[in-house]
Amino acid sequence: MINKPDRVVLIGVAGDSGCGKSTFLKRLADLFGKEFMTVICLDDYHSLDRKQRKEAKVTALNPKANNFDLMYEQVKALKNGQAIDKPIYNHETGCIDPPERIEPNHVVVIEGLHPMYDERVRSLLDFSVYLDISDEVKIAWKLQRDMAERGHTYDDVLASIEARRPDFEAYIEPQKQHADVTIEVLPTNLIPDDKERKILRVRMIQRYGKENLDPVYLFDEGSTIHWIPCGRKLTCSYPGIRMYYGPDSYYGHEVSVLEVDGQFEKLEELIYIEGHLSNTSTKYYGELTHLLLQHKEYPGSNNGTGLFQLLVGLQMRAMYESLTSKEAKVAATSQA
Repeated sequence: MINKPDRVVLIGVAGDSGCGKSTFLKRLADLFGKEFMTVICLDDYHSLDRKQRKEAKVTALNPKANNFDLMYEQVKALKNGQAIDKPIYNHETGCIDPPERIEPNHVVVIEGLHPMYDERVRSLLDFSVYLDISDEVKIAWKLQRDMAERGHTYDDVLASIEARRPDFEAYIEPQKQHADVTIEVLPTNLIPDDKERKILRVRMIQRYGKENLDPVYLFDEGSTIHWIPCGRKLTCSYPGIRMYYGPDSYYGHEVSVLEVDGQFEKLEELIYIEGHLSNTSTKYYGELTHLLLQHKEYPGSNNGTGLFQLLVGLQMRAMYESLTSKEAKVAATSQA
């Protein structure tokens, strides 16, 4: 049994379906421990079931199909250390099932389409991340998954993406401007006219000015760095690896951008990259590489996706420790 937390740390993970949220949540569970962390899928706050959405001609992305008042009240209750009776959206039947009892935990992650959409819910978050997959990569991934695993045709997959696009652009994508960190997955720049989308360019966009968050940097904080790692220290097959770091502006916010284009051949050699990164929030030299090696099977482990998901997870862990230690100090002072 996990003891009742003195301080609930609330994390928001936003993104469209099929953008890597499940893998990211696995990495967070590895870092915090499954018993220490509770994940709430915000699909459970659909106010319309599948049949009702079809009748109303709205998608699940549309705020009209979601109960933000209940979401806010229940997330606020959890953060205040109170148990809730959370509804359940059944993905198999498309119906809303009877609620389940959820107790507060040390770390509560709300994940799904809308964790930063409602200003009231957004204000409760201690840390927020948006997983942003470019259209080209999203289509390639969805084609691969839905055609291979679900028997969908090429035209079916494209039609489903196009049907969601207006609501995605109106209600989901704008949440990027509120995220503390955004992870972008883009087509590589290393292969001209690449159509396979197997080689990816991944960017970690980190906002400055966030309390308890020190952005990760490469070589020299605030500088602009273009780096091709040494081939003798980092095994690279075609088309190689390039890294970039530098300051930028994102939705009017001052940010830093860290980028990896290409994929890693031998994960144990990531120690070479790790040695040139600072503010990684690791507890010992090599922890980042060790964590990647623990789960080579996770999607994205051989490119910037896995690397940046872990770096964000380590930042969350550091923030949790900072927030809870401050709470403990305040409590100790008040009792003295």
